[in-house]
Amino acid sequence: MQTTSRQTYLDWLRIIAIIGVLFFHSAMPYVAYWEWHIKNPETSHVLLEMNDFLHRFRMPLLFFISGTVSYYMLQHRTGGGFLGLRFRRLFIPLLLGILVIVPPQVYLERLTQGYKGNFWQFYGEMFTTGVYPKGNMSWHHLWFICYLLVYDIVCAPLFVWLGKPNGQRFLQQFAVLAKGARVYLLMLPSIVLYASLVFRYRATGDLVHDYLYAPYYLLFLLAGFLCIACPMLMDSLERNRRLSLAIGFISLVFIDYLRWTHLDAIHFLPGFPMGVRYLAVAIHALCAWMWVFTAIGYGKKYLNKPSRVLGYANEAVYPFYILHQTVIVILTYYLVQVSDGIGMKYLFTVVVTFFVSMTLFHLFIRPYAFMRLLFGMKPLPRKKTIEENAVVVDTPSVLTMGA
Repeated sequence: MQTTSRQTYLDWLRIIAIIGVLFFHSAMPYVAYWEWHIKNPETSHVLLEMNDFLHRFRMPLLFFISGTVSYYMLQHRTGGGFLGLRFRRLFIPLLLGILVIVPPQVYLERLTQGYKGNFWQFYGEMFTTGVYPKGNMSWHHLWFICYLLVYDIVCAPLFVWLGKPNGQRFLQQFAVLAKGARVYLLMLPSIVLYASLVFRYRATGDLVHDYLYAPYYLLFLLAGFLCIACPMLMDSLERNRRLSLAIGFISLVFIDYLRWTHLDAIHFLPGFPMGVRYLAVAIHALCAWMWVFTAIGYGKKYLNKPSRVLGYANEAVYPFYILHQTVIVILTYYLVQVSDGIGMKYLFTVVVTFFVSMTLFHLFIRPYAFMRLLFGMKPLPRKKTIEENAVVVDTPSVLTMGA
């Protein structure tokens, strides 16, 4: 596969997206719109508005960036090597999450529903109760890892073929999309799919029955792979960043207007012609794409810079994602029982979750080879001899994106 130079803005965007996930999940106990594992008696409309905005594009952006990750991983690997690496960085952490990270979340949720046993009693029963929500086996927030693993397995033959001469010639045909604003044509299949299925299906997070969002998120991953494989498309997103922001803003205002006047996508505009209803829900997908394109465009313009912080943060972001929701659930299980205001509870949740998750990463995961394996990190760098260090001391380093 043709080599493309390292794009550090993608690392920065992935880090920013995971920080957004922290703010999003920290607010979930304090908003009324979505069901969640632990709920505060009082809720906040302000946090609801923040989460409604983040919800539209946070996961599409992560899948788009994941598509670029897959491209870089195939630069110097065979298809089998790529799948082996993805298995190590995705399946092992997913298994760890199901067996170790997620069970405390489910246990505390069950306590709020009347369960009386201790954690070890719960854990012993967990394997015989079936799949969440009826049972207690779950991957909860780690559904993203499962989806990504399946996407890479399914798409690996296509990705490998695109690196071969015939595939490269096929990719060259997409250069026409780099002219003007034609790059926006990449989102049409996703918008059509979303609008045609959203009336019948809802998000399940279980992959097997997720008939809407499983293919919907896949199209973001494919777009990310295509755009990084055709650098002219990324250049087009950078040139069109202001237009993307304008359309994203206008579409968000339109969606909020419908939502605030009780004509939102939940009610699907009852009484309106089907054509109007399809158009209204299509704007939800359009909004998601525009904010993803905005993030990519502005990120490429302003964030494509190395930093001493980036290497450490890029290592931390994946373990942080795996850990953070369990910390949030443990904290809020106790916070919802006290009478402090929502603002103070939310601030405490964000700050303490960040501190605890980063401390766990720094002290108990980062230094140890086995823990790095469990959390999908790269192996510890091998110690170089003095002579080796002398040879490479002036060689610029090239960061490689993790899972």
